[in-house]
Amino acid sequence: MRRSTIIVGCSVALTATLTSCSAPAATDATDTGKASKSGYLTASDTSFEGTGPLTVQLDYDSVEAGGLDPQTAATARSWSIESLVYEPLVTVDPRFGIEPLLASSWKQPDATTYVFTLRKGVTFSNGRALTTADVVGSLQRLLKSKAAYAAQLGPVKSVTATGADQVTVELTKAYTPFLAALANTPAAILPMKEIGDGSLDPAKEMLGTGPFVVKNHKQDQYWNFTRNTAYRDTKKVHVDDLKIEIVPQEAARLAALRNGSAALVNFNNIDSMDQLTGTRNAKVVSQANSDFYYLIQNSRNPDSPLADQKVRFALNSALNRTEIASVALGGQAVPTGVTPSVLPGACAPAKLPAATTAPPKTSATAALKKAGTLRLTVYTSEPAVGQIAQVIQQQLAKAGVTVKIQKYDDTTYGAKVFGAKPDFDLAIGWFAGYVDASMVSRWWNPVLAGFSGTFLNDDKTLDALIDKAAGEPDGTARTKTLAELCARVDTAAQMLPLVTRPSVIGYRTDQVSPTLRAAEGYGNFLRDITQYTLPAEK
Repeated sequence: MRRSTIIVGCSVALTATLTSCSAPAATDATDTGKASKSGYLTASDTSFEGTGPLTVQLDYDSVEAGGLDPQTAATARSWSIESLVYEPLVTVDPRFGIEPLLASSWKQPDATTYVFTLRKGVTFSNGRALTTADVVGSLQRLLKSKAAYAAQLGPVKSVTATGADQVTVELTKAYTPFLAALANTPAAILPMKEIGDGSLDPAKEMLGTGPFVVKNHKQDQYWNFTRNTAYRDTKKVHVDDLKIEIVPQEAARLAALRNGSAALVNFNNIDSMDQLTGTRNAKVVSQANSDFYYLIQNSRNPDSPLADQKVRFALNSALNRTEIASVALGGQAVPTGVTPSVLPGACAPAKLPAATTAPPKTSATAALKKAGTLRLTVYTSEPAVGQIAQVIQQQLAKAGVTVKIQKYDDTTYGAKVFGAKPDFDLAIGWFAGYVDASMVSRWWNPVLAGFSGTFLNDDKTLDALIDKAAGEPDGTARTKTLAELCARVDTAAQMLPLVTRPSVIGYRTDQVSPTLRAAEGYGNFLRDITQYTLPAEK
C-alpha cells in the first residue's frame, strides 16, 4: 500500500515554516479535478473512431506472493492490471453504487440472501462459456483461501447454483458491504474447469472474461495485452494492443508524456501538474480516492508515553488535517475519518472529538510534555509520506513535542512497523478505502486485521460498532453508527486517519481520449479503459 504527491511551492515552505498552499491553477495542461455532475473528470470523445495501440507508463509493477492469482492480490496496482482480464459479478458506478457486470441482475429476497442471474453470452478468452460452476467455485475458493481480501466478503454461509443461470449466496447475518466487496478484482470469477483439471495455473497465467488477454509480461519491465476477440463487446473496444511499461523514475515518465512516447501516465507527485504546464497536447488530472493516509501511535509498548490514551488524544488534537492536505498534498486531498470522506455516509472529520472537544489546555500541556521525543517512521518510496511527516513534525513542535523522522526503504519500514516486534513510536501508512463506508473500519479490529495486533489494543466497544455498521442497512441509523465509530477511533487515537490519497494521471490528448472518474474506490484508474477512444489514423 504505497505511493503519491506534493507541489513545488509547498516543498519549499515545508523546510521553513508552514504556509498554506492552494491547488495549481488550471491551464491548458492541467485540470484541478473538479467533478462534473456525471461523476467523471473526463469523458471519451465519441468523435474519435480510430483503433490501435496504446502505451501506458506506470511507476511499479504488481508484486504478489500469489503471482497472478487475483484472489490473493492485496494491492490496488494488482487489482488494476488484473481487471483487464478478470471480471467480478458486479461493479461500481461513478457514485459508488453497485451495477451488474457478469451478473445481469440480482435480487435480495431477505437481508441475508442474494440471488444472482448470470449475463448471457459471456465466455472466457478460450471460448468456453461462463457457467454457474465457475461462479460457485470461484467464490468458494476465495472464501476458503487465506487471502486478506476474503474477510471483506463477510459472513458467507453458502454459495450454490440454484438454476441454469442462477447462483444464490446465503449469509449467516446481514452484511451491507457484501455487494461492494464483490465488486473488486479479488472477487472476480475464474475459469474453475481449467483450474480444476490442471490445464491452468492462475498463479502463472491469466484466463478471464474481460476485454484483454496477456500476450507477454516481463516482471518490472512491461506488460503487453491484446484485445480479447471472445469478449462480448470486443467491437466496442478501441484499444487493440495495450503496452504497459514499468518506469520507476518520475522524470522519465514526465519526459515520455512530453515527447508522446507514452499516451497515459501515472504520477506520484502533484508537482507534475505544474511541470507539464504549457506542454502541448498534454493534460493532467487529479483523481480523488477513497484511499487515505493514516498515523499509527504505537500504544502496545508499555514503556512508551503513547501507552497513555490522554497523551495520544492530546497529540491527535494538535494535528491540523486541513493544513496537511493543503501543504503536503497541494490541496488535492481532504481530511478524513475512518469512513473515507469521498464515500456516501462518511462521517464529518470537522465534527470529530479531536477537532471539537480538545482536552483542557492544562491537561493537554501536561500530556504533551509527557510525550517527550517521538520517532516518526516513514518509507521513502512515496514522496507525499515524507511531506506529511514534515508537516506533522512542525505541528507537534508547536505543541511542545519533538519528533524525529526516521526514513527507511519499504522492506525495512515493513519490518519495523508490521513485524513481530514493532520498533517505532509513530508511523505513517495508507489504506485502500474501498467503496462501502464501513469496509476499511475492519482493520481497526486487530483480531480481524491480524497485521495490526502488535501495535493496536483491541477495543471491544469499537469492535461492536464495526460489526453494527456492517450489518445495518444504508440510511440515517447507519450513518449515525458510522459517526459513532469514527468518534471512537478518534478518541482512542491509536491509528488515526489523516487525509485522502489522490491519484495524478496525465495523458496525451492527441493520442487518446480517456474516461476517468472523479473518484475511485479500489485504486483502479484503468477501470474504464474499454470506453477510451482513439483518434483515426491520419
